[in-house]
Amino acid sequence: MKTFKLISMQLADDDALVDIEMEDGLIINKEDEKGTWLVEVFADHKYIPFFQDACDTDKEIIVHVVITKRENDPAAFLTKVCCVKKLKTHASILLTGKLTKPKSDYPEKLLEYLLDKGYKGEELLTEFKKKIIARPQILQPKNV
Repeated sequence: MKTFKLISMQLADDDALVDIEMEDGLIINKEDEKGTWLVEVFADHKYIPFFQDACDTDKEIIVHVVITKRENDPAAFLTKVCCVKKLKTHASILLTGKLTKPKSDYPEKLLEYLLDKGYKGEELLTEFKKKIIARPQILQPKNV
């Protein structure tokens, strides 16, 4: 098994990505024959109802995670929620899943976002280069 630091996590909801405000997290490649990964995220209590409902209904969730360094490309996982525990200041959310191909990649979403904001020509290129490295949230967050 290999363990990695979880830098960020987003839920893929239709064509939008929803940032999960997290305190900390890790991701484990179990290196088993099924290609199983475990994701544990320590997030705000406000996420408990969403993840508990997904756990209770055995709903599959696509999450995009950035591992180790913020500059890394997000990896998409098809997951199910195993466990949601309310801790004193945060919630521990444990997911299990498999690596999957994302519905759309980050550069495409970033370009669409910048075009929607009215960037053109050289200004578009400059903003794209700056933001592709910084990887800011590119879509307005939805309530989870």
